[in-house]
Amino acid sequence: MNTRRHVNVLPLYPLNLYFLNMHPFVLFSLALCSLSFISSGEANESVRGFTIDLIHWDSILSPFYNPSLTPSERIINAALRSISRLNRVALLDENKLSESLLIPDSGEYLMRFSIGTPPVEKLAIADTGGHLSWIQCSPCRSCVPQDTPLFEPNKSSTFTNLSCDSQPCTFLGPNQQKCGTVNECIYLQEYGDKSFTTGVLGTETFTFDSSSGTQSVSFPNTIFGCGFYNHFSHRPSDKAAGLVGLGAGPLSLVSQLGDQIGHKFSYCLLPFSSNSTSKLKLGSEANITGNNVVSTPLIMKPSSPYFYFLNLEAITIGQNTLQTGQTDGNIIIDSGSTLTLLEETLYYNFEASLEEALGVESVQDVPFPFSYCFPYRENMTLPSIAFQFTGATVTLDPVNLFVQDNDTLCLAVVPSSVIGFPISIFGNIAQIEYQVEYDLEGKKVSFAPADCTKF
Repeated sequence: MNTRRHVNVLPLYPLNLYFLNMHPFVLFSLALCSLSFISSGEANESVRGFTIDLIHWDSILSPFYNPSLTPSERIINAALRSISRLNRVALLDENKLSESLLIPDSGEYLMRFSIGTPPVEKLAIADTGGHLSWIQCSPCRSCVPQDTPLFEPNKSSTFTNLSCDSQPCTFLGPNQQKCGTVNECIYLQEYGDKSFTTGVLGTETFTFDSSSGTQSVSFPNTIFGCGFYNHFSHRPSDKAAGLVGLGAGPLSLVSQLGDQIGHKFSYCLLPFSSNSTSKLKLGSEANITGNNVVSTPLIMKPSSPYFYFLNLEAITIGQNTLQTGQTDGNIIIDSGSTLTLLEETLYYNFEASLEEALGVESVQDVPFPFSYCFPYRENMTLPSIAFQFTGATVTLDPVNLFVQDNDTLCLAVVPSSVIGFPISIFGNIAQIEYQVEYDLEGKKVSFAPADCTKF
């Protein structure tokens, strides 16, 4: 039989400016006297595979959908969110890249899941750059407004908080964890713009409804952050309750599921204008096969352990090839970044080669955050463009490279100078209508062109 203790906290004092300027760990410790639950969960049976809907922020199926925007305005807004998400870390040094690159308030894809017993449905941001899943919890000392109730761990029979000496607590960085008054592991996830979430690291049952016909599948003892203090400098909506980490760190959802999903997941992303949802597949359903599959090594870097790196060897534009001269993983693949970013020298060589192949000059007034736009004619021939990763040439169609605004096309590739940080990212527009499989055990990423409505 499961037993639980009720949450005991000090009285909530007014959160004046002084309090808000305090370090979140100090603030949390002042309010948290004790928080302890005792629970047990049965071991989860292995699953063959399941599929989860991914809802793009600007799709008609999203709670954020704005019907007054044009398709090009939606893409520009997505690009601006993506740039803002990255731009707020422009002043960080490279040593902080691993923990602070991605800001958790404007990821581009959302997913639904249920948490707890009885299960409570939540909508959260799915992020291949996030390593810790977390949601806002009650009783909350300082939470960001959301239009659904906070998760109440004391009403779930399967919630357990983790101790300071537990292995998951040690997976948090030295500046990301603290020991509470009753030996509970308190986590801190702080981001580049000084946004943060802090609370108790615990385990709970996560349940996913599979859209592939499989019955819902539950995973007990899933590690997550139950956030009692959450502060975000920029918060565009009150719809999302947290974040589901799909990154490379040991606490991410895909790392935790590990053997149960064969250390594999894949997705197939639809254009923003689609009336269908994109798909995330885990386990056996994640496998992609066929003659058109190409694979490239997945590179993990100790200095940036939460991100998936690939090695981009060259870019071809028509008959011209631009070599990068890199071999050690020079580009992050990220579903949460809209545009593709290239380091400046490579980008401007790419832009010049594209302009030469098109035979047209850039328009004068280029809307931010784009760098190169040109007048589009109906019979214009666009050059073949491909990204050559080690062992895998990925040919990009116009939908992967250009955004149309009336009679103008803008390149969905920009220089890294827009964020003030010299890093390359292979964004989600470039991945549209591709099956992308991450084999974490085999350490490779595979691509195959696809009709993602049939994925």
